[in-house]
Amino acid sequence: MSATPDHRAQVKEFLTSRRARITPDQAGLPAYGGKARRVEGLRREEVALLAGVSIDYYVRMERGNLAGASDAVLDGVANALQLDEAERSHLFDLARAAQASPPRTRNRSTEVTRGIRQVLDAISDAPAWVRNARHDMLAANQLARALYLPLLAGTPHRLPNNARFVYLDEASKDFFTDWNLAADDIAAMLRIEAGRNPHDKNLIALIGELSTQSEEFRQRWAAHNVRFHRTGRKILRHPVVGVLELDYEAMEFPAHPDLTLLVYTAAAGTPASDGLKVLASWAATATESGELRTLPS
Repeated sequence: MSATPDHRAQVKEFLTSRRARITPDQAGLPAYGGKARRVEGLRREEVALLAGVSIDYYVRMERGNLAGASDAVLDGVANALQLDEAERSHLFDLARAAQASPPRTRNRSTEVTRGIRQVLDAISDAPAWVRNARHDMLAANQLARALYLPLLAGTPHRLPNNARFVYLDEASKDFFTDWNLAADDIAAMLRIEAGRNPHDKNLIALIGELSTQSEEFRQRWAAHNVRFHRTGRKILRHPVVGVLELDYEAMEFPAHPDLTLLVYTAAAGTPASDGLKVLASWAATATESGELRTLPS
């Protein structure tokens, strides 16, 4: 199995976009040739020099051919292009997908087990939910369903999906106080997953749907940015309790590596902590009255 034209294009666009952002000065190189540069960022020969490979070899890589590239070569290119951890991981994923005989795809467990649901139920004072790599909300505790009320309201007949919510639902622009950051994060995480699992038909369909319906997504997808989403802060404007400034942690399950647990917290004594208490009280009432949507079992 050889790399597809689409895969070669992904490799080419990723490498050229990373090369374009680095100046010779940033790379520690002297001015080259003494004339005005005709390319943005580094030249291919400069990347090859920094990576310790021949110019011909790097040109072949940048044309989309990563087949046979060793870990040492990939490390050299990653260092030359000053890739961060997420970008380096993405480059290795692209290289694995380019191998003539790629390893057999592992069985991907996306089942939300009874044990996972018990973990969610045990987290009673913080919103907690589980998503897959396509950003479907698969399971959530009561407080998380209350927190993501606008997301659940927009998808009454199917699994709520945070990527669709961000790009296809205008309510997201009010819910996320920094909508551009949320949109950047979603596109960058989907790009990582596309490199990691390029044959995931459901992921391909989601990316196609977003590309067809959202110019904002098309622009971000074309940038080939990748990003991990492990810890940080979100500021959400909730329709019931107002603005909540929350810290989040994203954790994978070792037995279910395609699932991610997200937990939102606030420091004691902060307005956000008080807001979560008010939200919890509202959620209990809304659950009893049937106002708060449940998720499929």
